[in-house]
Amino acid sequence: MKKTAFIFFATFLLLNISCINSQNTILTPLKSNFNFKSREVKSTLIINQTFLGNWERNYYGNEAPDNLNINWTCLLGTGQTRVGANLVKWSGAGWTGQPLMVKLNNELFIIQGAYDHHLKKIRVSDGKVVDQYEYDDVIKGTASIWQKVDENNNFVDFLILQGSRKGLQYSLNSPIVPSYRAVAFSNMQDVWKYNSIKMRSYSRDVDASTVIINDTAYLGLENGLFIVFSPDPKDAQIIDGILQPLIYDVDTLFYPSDANTHGGNLVTEASPTYMNGKIYISSGAGHVFAYNMKTKNIDWVFDTGSDMDGSPVVTNDGCLIITIEKEYISGQGGVMKLNPNLPPNNAVVWFFPTKNKHFALWYGGVIGSVGISDSYSSTDNLAVFIAIDSFLYVVKHDEIDNNILVFGPMKKFQYSTPKLVFKYQTGPSISTPIIVGNKIIAATYNGVYLFEYDENLNFKLLSHQDLGSFEATPFVWNKKIYVAGRDGLLYCFGN
Repeated sequence: MKKTAFIFFATFLLLNISCINSQNTILTPLKSNFNFKSREVKSTLIINQTFLGNWERNYYGNEAPDNLNINWTCLLGTGQTRVGANLVKWSGAGWTGQPLMVKLNNELFIIQGAYDHHLKKIRVSDGKVVDQYEYDDVIKGTASIWQKVDENNNFVDFLILQGSRKGLQYSLNSPIVPSYRAVAFSNMQDVWKYNSIKMRSYSRDVDASTVIINDTAYLGLENGLFIVFSPDPKDAQIIDGILQPLIYDVDTLFYPSDANTHGGNLVTEASPTYMNGKIYISSGAGHVFAYNMKTKNIDWVFDTGSDMDGSPVVTNDGCLIITIEKEYISGQGGVMKLNPNLPPNNAVVWFFPTKNKHFALWYGGVIGSVGISDSYSSTDNLAVFIAIDSFLYVVKHDEIDNNILVFGPMKKFQYSTPKLVFKYQTGPSISTPIIVGNKIIAATYNGVYLFEYDENLNFKLLSHQDLGSFEATPFVWNKKIYVAGRDGLLYCFGN
């Protein structure tokens, strides 16, 4: 996509050694004052490094339990945020809010962003908060973790990259909104902050989780920008009075014409996804973009016209599964499988529309992402998702129902649809249901559900915990399920 003159200018400012901005502020590069020191450790392991586990967004843990017994709860607390002109209180954690897990010195820890404005380090053995870092607003989204090593490839520290809402003390027009930050795991202190600049979008929050390939990070922001940057504090520089990461490239995830149809809703909440040398990302402006890591250009764009908040998921057959909301389109929202190796006009493998239904701020479609079985089975090829229409759906993403053709989101074309193998009324959800082995875990506004299926794809409900509203996505490890609720608690369920 062609970059605007403004973006080129912003990138020039960030990359040059010394220059003047519009407020006549001197921009001077400065090495980070955070000293990463090597230390001996028995073992280090990043168990799930980002939202939906990996850069392909298709791994959710190792072994699921067969029950939803509560092992422990951890109080995440309550914080204020601003919705429009009103201050409101939110509790626990929400979208996308998936706990990340690391192992250090044979001790497991959870990294969890919370609505009380704190990024928390939680000991897995007993659910106790052992340290935390305070942001300027409630934390939405899920972090990504980068392992810092020294020149001898020895472990130094885990670096946690996490976004938040813009900050109670800031307005949309504030010159600085540091809503994306890197926090050192060892002492839970920030090592740099990123200023999400004002664009045509109505948001300067950061909900998405970054993709980090080697020492380069890729991220879409709610202001509508796509940035490529170094996560390493040693590359950071002082800009406008704060230490900011080194930016390699900047692009836009909307066209000027999108403002005519979407207004200020040019927001990117979806996390980028990596596949075969490209970064794929869904934009709220109604497009799926492919950023070519070699040419450093966007070279493939698929248009849906609708808002899209779910992250693209990579399947074993080299395709993407995306979710589509019912907004700005004449047709229905739902789930779509794309083959990005084909031209956009021929890329649709299938489309599964869901029913239109008004719930909260939504009118239908699928808000969260899709869970798939591909990391656990080479033959099941299942995709699971929950729609605003209150149903959980499981389809065979590699099989077409030859008896049905459906209209696409814009009602311009008809597409094949996949074989439906299971449907259950869980109530609506914006969380992403996950498949681990032969179990499905679904967090909804009506509590948490645990399903099991056999080799013949016969499904049954194993357990349901009616504990109120859940918007966050669960994660599974060693027969335990970890998921945050809107009641202020992080839950550990299972054996």
